[in-house]
Amino acid sequence: MRRFFAACTAATMIFGALPAAADEVLASRLSAILGQEREALSVVPDSRLSLLTSLPPAVERGVETESSTIYDREYLASLPSADGGDQWQCLAEALYFEARGETVRGMFAVGEVILNRVDSDAYPDTLCGVINQGTGRKYACQFTYTCDGLPENINEPRAWERVGKVAAILLEGAPRALTGGATHYHTKAVSPSWAKRFPRTASIGSHYFYRQPVRTASM
Repeated sequence: MRRFFAACTAATMIFGALPAAADEVLASRLSAILGQEREALSVVPDSRLSLLTSLPPAVERGVETESSTIYDREYLASLPSADGGDQWQCLAEALYFEARGETVRGMFAVGEVILNRVDSDAYPDTLCGVINQGTGRKYACQFTYTCDGLPENINEPRAWERVGKVAAILLEGAPRALTGGATHYHTKAVSPSWAKRFPRTASIGSHYFYRQPVRTASM
């Protein structure tokens, strides 16, 4: 009987040590696999990596969003005129000069880009700061109308009223469901060099939208 218990004790000691050893082997193998994945990802272009790891905008996937109503021109027309402070004024002006000829959806899309930049650490943290970044150097600004040397006159009252409403809705926290987190856009009539490196996220009206690639330090 003593021999039986001694044998059981020895077996327990041997097999009890196995899980710990197995864990070490598994951890070592996982570390090697993750290292190989990081090495493989390091050679993937930023634009391709960003495109592979993000979903297209809801509108492109045919997914209805709660904000669909705000993109309706008749609904927008039914709203009272909007007004606001400096940040509203800056956003409304940007929408007027950059997108007043677009559909309602197109105006919201341009507004999304501006708000996405505000949320990004790569840009100023206010709407006016984002919109006026680079202003003062001709054609070196972020939004051309602020540095093209032309007067910024608002001569279309109806268009101004419309973009003012869009600006107010965006500032109230409307979902940004159109551009897939875009931080850049350009008209389809031009082809800037950066567009070849940035993943395109949407095509709305006369604009293409892009998201600036972000690569983490571990990659």
